[in-house]
Amino acid sequence: MGGLNLKLVWSLTLICFCLYPYHVSAVLSTNHYAKTCPNLENIVKQAVQKKFQQTFVTIPSTLRLFFHDCFVQGCDASVMIQSTANNKAEKDSSDNLSLAGDGFDTVIKAKAAVDAVPQCRNKVSCADILALATRDVVALAGGPSYSVELGRFDGLVSRASDVNGRLPQPEFNLNQLNSLFASNGLTQTDMVALSGAHTLGFSHCNRLSSRIYSSPVDPSLNKQYATELQQMCPRNVDPRVAINMDPNTPRKFDNVYYKNLQQGKGLFTSDQILFRDQRSRNTVNSFASNSNVFNQNFITAMTKLGRVGVKTASNGKIRADCTVL
Repeated sequence: MGGLNLKLVWSLTLICFCLYPYHVSAVLSTNHYAKTCPNLENIVKQAVQKKFQQTFVTIPSTLRLFFHDCFVQGCDASVMIQSTANNKAEKDSSDNLSLAGDGFDTVIKAKAAVDAVPQCRNKVSCADILALATRDVVALAGGPSYSVELGRFDGLVSRASDVNGRLPQPEFNLNQLNSLFASNGLTQTDMVALSGAHTLGFSHCNRLSSRIYSSPVDPSLNKQYATELQQMCPRNVDPRVAINMDPNTPRKFDNVYYKNLQQGKGLFTSDQILFRDQRSRNTVNSFASNSNVFNQNFITAMTKLGRVGVKTASNGKIRADCTVL
């Protein structure tokens, strides 16, 4: 009987590896901390809610932090590391300088809350706390809640140079987006669903100046929206000036992002291309017409994203301080 169970476990392991060849390096489960820190999810949720009460920016900044972490060396909280005299860390790369400090602070505060419980101290990775906090901010914004797979270890490396070429850019076309996401085991549908996170948060004027001040103005941009953007982001404006990604419901996690794309109101070229390119248009239309379909696809994509580049005890650790290797 024991041999049969062993064969079954081995078979399931092989099946898992075949399903997720890009990123299976550990066995994740939703009950990973059931014995070591049974109240983990409630502890993190309360810490996130407390931070959210201080500032709404908690929501988009934490969600974006998770994405930026997972796409560079996997979901291992390497984006949390502070640079030192001998090492320029991921967070100080040019692509990460716009990450809002509130996202980092959310994870740090949640980690402190977890480690304040003696049973949990030094048992829970920063990577898992970030994954849980991300789920919690989506739910706080009115989005779907979902089960989070846990068991990640924290990374041992964080280099700014590793960020280059690993994050999507505002001017990307569909081929570039698909290629980047595919390198992380994510499909085009996953990519369109994850792009829906742009229903929340803000960007800075310097990220779209070339689009609204080209000659002529990008023809895929709704003319009235283009005028509004020019008013909010006049030429030579302070590049730190922020504008909402979703001009209609910027504080709510919903499917309005896709309805905006149908009207030519995608802020970035990489947003609008999802509707312009016929290969992804049907997915945009599907998500725009049915919020439940969008939510389910978002959950699927977030779960797959959370499996990217997972570290184990052999190539990771449980950090006592999320910002120090």
